[in-house]
Parts: sequence; C-alpha cells; structure tokens
Amino acid sequence: MPTEDTAPGTTRGRPGPRVRIVHLTGAVFDALAAGDLARADSRSPVRLTAYFAGPDWRSTWARRSEQARRDPGSTGWITGVIWDEDQSLPAGRAGFHGPPDADGMVEIGYAVDPAHRRRGYARAALESLLRRAWDEPTVRTVRVTIAPGNTASRDLALQYGFTAVGEQWDDEDGLEIVYEVAADAATATPVGRPTGRESG
Repeated sequence: MPTEDTAPGTTRGRPGPRVRIVHLTGAVFDALAAGDLARADSRSPVRLTAYFAGPDWRSTWARRSEQARRDPGSTGWITGVIWDEDQSLPAGRAGFHGPPDADGMVEIGYAVDPAHRRRGYARAALESLLRRAWDEPTVRTVRVTIAPGNTASRDLALQYGFTAVGEQWDDEDGLEIVYEVAADAATATPVGRPTGRESG
C-alpha cells in the first residue's frame, strides 16, 4: 500500500526522475529483514542505504523473504529498488505483491525513502509498474490499496485510471480502499489531474 506523500511527475517545470525497478534476491531480502545493511548491500545489484535496513521497512522485507523462499520465481515481480538512473540513487522500494494471480490480477506497492520524497519518485515508480503490467500478456487487472486518509496517493492513482471497487481490512495497515484499473486501460501517463493543490 502506498503510504508516503506522492509527488507529481514534474517538479516546478522540470521532468520527473528517470527510474527503473531493480529486483532483489532472496538473500538480499533475508539480510534486510534482519536489519543487516552490510550483508544486503554486498548481495544487492545496486547500492542500498541505511533506510532500507531500518525498522520502517523491516516487516515488508520479512514478508518478501518468506515469499522468495516459498516461490523463488516471484522475485522477478515483488518489491525491488526504485533506482534513479541519472543520480545512481536508491530512492525507495516498489514492486508487485506477487506474480499475477489466477484471474490475472497484480497488486502494486511502493514507498519512498523520506529523504527523497516530494521529488516525483512515487509517480515515476507507479508509471514503471504500469508499463510492466501493460507489457505482460497474463496481467488483466492492476490493483492498489490506499488508506482513506491518504489523499495524495489516492489523487495520484486516480490520475492513472484507477477507480474504487471496494474496501478491505489489513491487519497491519487497517482500513484500505481498493482501487483497480484494467491493465489494457492503464496508462503510464496521467489522464487528468485533480483540481486544487497537488502534493509534491
């Protein structure tokens, strides 16, 4: 579930960052879940920062570590690093919760390191994930879940064609609104912007 402030793809007239999602291995997930930055960094394909191994993201890494043990093939889908290509910067984490399910649904999630928020990384990560979904013939639906009070993430999702389809209770995050978009209707560019002040 996106939890950080989102940012527009352009900031004061400048293009947003150019990113790719760098996937990690089970060994990196294991190290991050243990809070061992040195071990994680030595096994990661890109440089990591202390925030990756800190307490805020540890539960995510623990889930991904267990997931990678159960299904090693899932590592090509699940949480990776939001890598800024121009600055060689690990700005956050993003990915799908897993490969497409039996109905062709994938759920996306992303979070930006607080030191790099409000610079367009959330938008760039979302666009990268939507492009991947578009390119995958087995994906039919893209889902994201957002807390009711997280208006910045909601407004960002709405710009890319997501619509609310229900709600659910998450034991860790509480009440979430479920948003979905058909993969063939998803767009990697915003279809419109909400009126009023945007976060960013």
